[in-house]
Amino acid sequence: MKITMDIIMITPAGPGSKAGNRATAERWQTLLEKAGHTVSVVTAYNGEPCDLFLALHAWRSHGAISLLKNSWPNTPLVVALTGTDIYLHQHDYPEQTLYSMQAADALIGLHEQVGDDIPERFRDKLITLFQSADQPVSEPQRTASIAPSSPSNSFDVCVIGHLRQEKDSLRAARAARLLPSESRIRVSCAGKAYDAHWEQLAKQEMLGNSRFQWLDELEKFDITKLMMTSQLLVMSSVMEGGANVVSEACRAGLPIIASDISGNAGLLGADYAGYYPVGDTQALADQLMRAESDPEFLEQLRKQVGQLASRFTPEKERESLEQALSLAVQRCSENNL
Repeated sequence: MKITMDIIMITPAGPGSKAGNRATAERWQTLLEKAGHTVSVVTAYNGEPCDLFLALHAWRSHGAISLLKNSWPNTPLVVALTGTDIYLHQHDYPEQTLYSMQAADALIGLHEQVGDDIPERFRDKLITLFQSADQPVSEPQRTASIAPSSPSNSFDVCVIGHLRQEKDSLRAARAARLLPSESRIRVSCAGKAYDAHWEQLAKQEMLGNSRFQWLDELEKFDITKLMMTSQLLVMSSVMEGGANVVSEACRAGLPIIASDISGNAGLLGADYAGYYPVGDTQALADQLMRAESDPEFLEQLRKQVGQLASRFTPEKERESLEQALSLAVQRCSENNL
């Protein structure tokens, strides 16, 4: 008989936020409620009882996890690891992060290389979950950018994500500066600036780079439109726990050029052809030029993302969530005997 639970899920991102953690929390809430569970998504925890506690972000949720363990030590705990948790202090984890990892009955990693990147003693409670994306209703020919200022014959490249250091958000724009004059590449970046400094950087880049435009934060519909009218997506992050935009691009059949970090390789696979050395502007420019000028290379990338699309379905994501919940309940029960 299937067991349904009253679940509290905590995320650092509040209602209305377009941060990845918020999108993940709301998607997981929907998937778990479809499976029969009751799910409350909160940004603060005050010691309320529940059947299972699910924390997004080991470090930021440390206080809530500590309160849960002090108040309800027999409640199963699942902790989803973010890129900040795993990679910001990878060789010198803060005590808060280690406490959350230790306290968890099950850990969720969002790409298949997470097990290689966390302390070995935690690997036996790790579940790999690939974040899902909806299949686009249609896939129009990608021949024009969402932005009316781009020429109709341009080769449109999109960068999607908040502008901040971890995303290396302007790397594609800087690479575009290195392209030959005959290149048709135009780079559109969609995402909210992390702070005034990043806003200034984006505006300055637009003033000095005719190939670049910053679209600021877009609604989901416009993000989808941007992806569907681009020929390529650049994923330039220096650290990632497993970006959902990669799932979205694969489901949309949109080729990706990605930095060669674990968070990208753990989603796209070691044999993916579209990597460049993280932070290497010239190497990224070379990959962009190759994608624009070599139809066979672009088609190879399109085929590879298409072959990966089936791992990013809502059904598989829900199965992985249920697997993490079951493992947490099992391990918690065993530990409390």
